[in-house]
Amino acid sequence: MTETPSATLRVECLARRHDVTARSSRVIPEETPIAFTYGGSTHAVMMATPADLEDFAVGFAITEGLIDAPDDAGDVEILASDAGIELRTWLGGGRQDAYAARKRSMAGPTGCGLCGIESLEAATRALPALDNALTVQAEGLIAAMDRLPGAQTINQETRAVHAAAFWNPASNALVVREDVGRHNALDKLAGALARQGLAASQGVVLMTSRVSVELVQKAARIGAPIIAAVSVPTALAVRSAEKCGMTLVAVMRGRDFEIFTHPGRIVEQVSAHVA
Repeated sequence: MTETPSATLRVECLARRHDVTARSSRVIPEETPIAFTYGGSTHAVMMATPADLEDFAVGFAITEGLIDAPDDAGDVEILASDAGIELRTWLGGGRQDAYAARKRSMAGPTGCGLCGIESLEAATRALPALDNALTVQAEGLIAAMDRLPGAQTINQETRAVHAAAFWNPASNALVVREDVGRHNALDKLAGALARQGLAASQGVVLMTSRVSVELVQKAARIGAPIIAAVSVPTALAVRSAEKCGMTLVAVMRGRDFEIFTHPGRIVEQVSAHVA
């Protein structure tokens, strides 16, 4: 059996600096095919960073709608070979029979695309209504996003991976997962929250990327009422967030950001008036 590869690798290169070219090296992120199999049947193959694989397996199954809770996934078996990594799972609680009825297989690029979609209608599937009354202070949200780069251990080495994080404003805790694909990072985060018994409904999903519709769909699937990102959302992402009741904050740069949907969840600090 092949050993699971490291998430990063140092490689040799020629670096041109100040008009001089010399031998150098750089740490870069690993990228490998990762297959999700359920009951022996391959559901999808994604190109991803081989880190936090148990979280990836559980989170992917949740955001794809195959399971609702981590216990439904059963044990995750990680099988590495020269061709890639297989995350082998047997769905429990009758889920395997339901899955067999909708069995399909696809090969995906680096964390992009809609996995296992069978029709155009399914690509814009209905999302759960996010009607909770969670509010967060703007200052707290800014501070949480400022903390994110320092919590990205793989990106500190490579400067080449995305992060998805969960910020709980009550405890100020930050859970971070990383991957070359932004969708993969969010799947890993979803799995981490589920396996740790943390409720996404009680906090904010932070992303180091633009917000595409798939990220809104995945965040809604785990019940996150707020998603905040450093870059611009797509129009379909905005429409989807508006429809399901999600607050979409984007273009977070320093102390500045833009709120595209349901702004009532982001509140400003009110200073006490001194007479």
